[in-house]
Amino acid sequence: MPPCRRTVGTTSSCYNIGSYPVTWSNPLTNRTLARTRSDLSDFLIRHRRRLTPADVGLASTGRRRTPGLRREEVAALAGVGLTWYTWFEQGRDIQVSEDFLLKVSKALRLDDAECCHLFLLAHRRPPPLEDYQWLSVSPLIQQMLDDLAARPACVVNLRWDVIAWNAAIDRLLGLSGREQADRNIMRMLFADPDLRRRLPAWHRDAPRLLAQFRYDVAAAPESPVLASLIGELKSLSADFRRWFEQPTMDSYSRGISAVIDPHGRHRTFRHEVLTVDEHRHLRMVVYFEDPSPAEKRDP
Repeated sequence: MPPCRRTVGTTSSCYNIGSYPVTWSNPLTNRTLARTRSDLSDFLIRHRRRLTPADVGLASTGRRRTPGLRREEVAALAGVGLTWYTWFEQGRDIQVSEDFLLKVSKALRLDDAECCHLFLLAHRRPPPLEDYQWLSVSPLIQQMLDDLAARPACVVNLRWDVIAWNAAIDRLLGLSGREQADRNIMRMLFADPDLRRRLPAWHRDAPRLLAQFRYDVAAAPESPVLASLIGELKSLSADFRRWFEQPTMDSYSRGISAVIDPHGRHRTFRHEVLTVDEHRHLRMVVYFEDPSPAEKRDP
């Protein structure tokens, strides 16, 4: 099944779900969603019944009258109210949020296209892919990263999660030793005091990186995952909160300009940014080390 792609900056988007196209139009103009509430109910029941308790880490409670998960199990896995989920599955005329739909998608283990289909059945615009699925890069992109042995490089998504990297930047930032959720540039900058101590230009780099991050947030202003990250960082860092709410910044950056490496060397860098996948907002940041003063003097 082909992935569902979102087109940024347009008033309408087209999705290829299965063998038929579905078009979403701006709700302020016209919405073309030829779906009935019975379609939504059938879709949810079908995907609930295809899962077993073991599939989602629940203990088996013996033989069941019908296959699959119970409604209360889906509601518990999604962290939503049982009554609200029941009404939703029954196709009642209720309004559900994007966050609710994302939680149900995760609980039912929906893939990209299935999640998009659920949003369309619920008359909501599908969210960016990275809101509900941890992105990855192709083997060739990873090979490109690894081939840049002398240059630290990584691939980040719209949230600035580091989803792929090479050994050179791992030695600088210790990415492989971090939990998945902690491999986020904003979280590393503003919530990791150990790394902050190794960034001699932190007070210059952090606001510039945050200015670029604010620019990227504008591509998905209604993303609950981005909103959650921003809210968390505002509570953790007064600097993040102040600079994020500041309306303008003088300059922008996607990379850290100076790092003290594990051997105590002060290293300075410039950066180039390459687009890896424009639809999924994946970018590769490549670090180019400036020569030391002694190297600059050598003929």
